[in-house]
Amino acid sequence: MQLSELAARYRQDLYESVLPFWMKHSIDREHGGFFTCLERDGALYDDRKYMWLNGRQVWTLSKLYNTVEKRQDWIEAARGGAGFLRRHSRDAEGRCYFSLARDGRPAAYQRKPYAAVFIMLGWHEYALATGEEWARTESLGLLQKIREWIAQPALIGRPALAGAPAFLQLADIMVQISMVLEVAAVDPAPEWRSLLRELYPAAMRHRDTRHNVLLENVGPDGTRHSHLPEGRLVSPGHVVEVCWFLLHLLDAVPDAGRIEDVLAILEGAFEFGWDREGGGGLLYFVDIEGRPTLQLEASMKLWWPHTEALYALLLAYEKTRDAKWLRWLEVTDEYTYRTFPDPQYGEWFGYCDRAGKPTHTLKGNSYKGCFHVPRGLLYSLQSLERIG
Repeated sequence: MQLSELAARYRQDLYESVLPFWMKHSIDREHGGFFTCLERDGALYDDRKYMWLNGRQVWTLSKLYNTVEKRQDWIEAARGGAGFLRRHSRDAEGRCYFSLARDGRPAAYQRKPYAAVFIMLGWHEYALATGEEWARTESLGLLQKIREWIAQPALIGRPALAGAPAFLQLADIMVQISMVLEVAAVDPAPEWRSLLRELYPAAMRHRDTRHNVLLENVGPDGTRHSHLPEGRLVSPGHVVEVCWFLLHLLDAVPDAGRIEDVLAILEGAFEFGWDREGGGGLLYFVDIEGRPTLQLEASMKLWWPHTEALYALLLAYEKTRDAKWLRWLEVTDEYTYRTFPDPQYGEWFGYCDRAGKPTHTLKGNSYKGCFHVPRGLLYSLQSLERIG
């Protein structure tokens, strides 16, 4: 595998296919914010605004502006999204909606903190791009609220019920790492690095040492609830994503001994989650004991685990120069690029069956937008530049 050829293909995909698709079809120039429910050719099939994806697109465009090129079309689109979120994304108590009508009227709540997470990240990156103090202040305030909501889910309408297991969710740890890493990168206050040191062992409580993967749900002290499907659940793509976040964390709070643990888990995610029987690719969900999952989509192949995989494998090679990561990268890249990109209309298909055939031709919905593909390609290109 020639890394220079890989870089050329990723660069072309990002700047000539993926970003032009979103810049052409997603921007609402009348009300602000972004449409994400787009058909294969970019036609709109739902004009609601989804907060996960509006925050993510503000982050993506601001990150490109900050790290690639000071393009006015990128930052103007980000400004429209950031302002729309400032005006409409929260209720009187500061809770974030899941979706809004096109003009900003509330449409739905979701009893999870993740809409707020991506709004926070979007505002934070936008503040770095523009220097607008409101965005920095609002992002830091929202970060504190999110940590409270994760600790006390009843604050966002998810009370603890008597029969419900006490689960810690891997996703909650990952999003906290993602937010704190962004703040710590520009704020030298020791509290941020102290928090990162706490989040590392919190993630490792999810580790299953038999398969070297991370379980989605464990008890507060790491207890396994193996009698429940949720307690046996592994999302290989999510494990991969968490691993590269942990490698970033260990750049911020160095600990050489821990890097080997993270790399072992990254390798375990591919060994455990790669679908050798179904034609390749990472399975969406797997039961750690090989039992049935509650998720009917478990055997599907989705776009985002594969974008995460490309970057995680490059990052692992960058840090170790171990050829095994290039071998996995070659397999993963080959599968990804014969499965997801759409040569006719640009961007990527998101949802494929186990054999790799698209089950939906849409390019965006309430969870797929301008985020995983451009972030994965951008970070992969940056890693390739560092590798040289």
